Amino acid sequence: MDAVQPALTRRVGVVYDYDAEQWPSMALAGDLLADGLRQHAPHYDAVPIRPDMPHPVSRLLGARGRNADRFAARHVAYPRWLRRHATGMDLYHVVDHSYAQLVHALPAERTVVTCHDLDAFRSLLPDPEPRPAWFRMMMRRVLSGLALAAHVVCDSDAVRDELIAHRLMDGRRVTTVPLAAHPDFGAQPDAAADARAAALLGRPSSNVLDLLHVGSTVPRKRIELLLRAIAPVLADGRVRLVRVGGPLTPAQSAIAHQLGMDGRMVTLPTLDRRTLAAVYRRAALVINPSEREGFGLPLVEAMACGVPVLASGLAVFREVGAESITYVAGEDVTVWSDAIRAELRRLDDPDARLISRAAVLARASRFTLPRYAAGISAVYDRVLAGAA
Repeated sequence: MDAVQPALTRRVGVVYDYDAEQWPSMALAGDLLADGLRQHAPHYDAVPIRPDMPHPVSRLLGARGRNADRFAARHVAYPRWLRRHATGMDLYHVVDHSYAQLVHALPAERTVVTCHDLDAFRSLLPDPEPRPAWFRMMMRRVLSGLALAAHVVCDSDAVRDELIAHRLMDGRRVTTVPLAAHPDFGAQPDAAADARAAALLGRPSSNVLDLLHVGSTVPRKRIELLLRAIAPVLADGRVRLVRVGGPLTPAQSAIAHQLGMDGRMVTLPTLDRRTLAAVYRRAALVINPSEREGFGLPLVEAMACGVPVLASGLAVFREVGAESITYVAGEDVTVWSDAIRAELRRLDDPDARLISRAAVLARASRFTLPRYAAGISAVYDRVLAGAA
């Protein structure tokens, strides 16, 4: 069988999540894919596919109809839209595994799916998470689409190994291509973005040490652990917690109040990439205590901005950060508090901070857009060779 000729431009339909679902990480995954192909793989022409999400039930029932709309949009409206409008592509790439049911509406032999983690499928695995029957039925449909795809890309070996260990995919059709830090994340100053960050957080000062957490408030992020670990550190009057990713849940807010963190915590919404990069650059330390992750993009973004990181000892975090960042095992609050204090003491030494900065920047150089585009292109070449 002849190899695919790179000189021939192939059209790739980049299948995004619905914007209305408001998953910033999945929107970023789509943008990284599309931008990487455009800038570094000219033989692949990225064509974004992102139809508007219909909301017929919400119009009648308000917020109560949101889940019904999501189900109908994902499993009925989007597949129907793809069959009618998303034609003429050489390849399709579904950027979110929880949308893998769309493979049933696409030419599967020319469709790639990125699997970021196995959370969506945990109710179907041994020792399953308890979920209602309708949810498990929906996930079976999603999983069958994933299994049908010509190839699956994972962000990390940890997720790839788990996918294969549970016999959800044939390992010959699964490839690890680590995500990249978007080029907007860098260690150099950006006057306009730095000014926006100052408007949100105040002017940078040696009297303020920002401990930064970037992410949502879902249970696996272990926000309660974050709050309880940082609260004792606030005895150092310079320290405050900065969170990016929207407000705490009512229960989390109550814990923060009980811990006396009112006035010592700044909560920011999802930010544009350049402003977020400026917020990273201001941080004394980025903290990520997650219980489960498929990759850890905030770690890569922090490293690209030259910022030290303290993270839970997940296999995937160690895969991403290697020896350049510091890890904490388990969920003992005292252990985490002590680790935060130790990092701040260490980083008070200018030489230690320079060494840490050099280490994370060197590690971040492994997660660039050109490398990501090259890895994805190699997968596409294999798929097209098999479909020829």
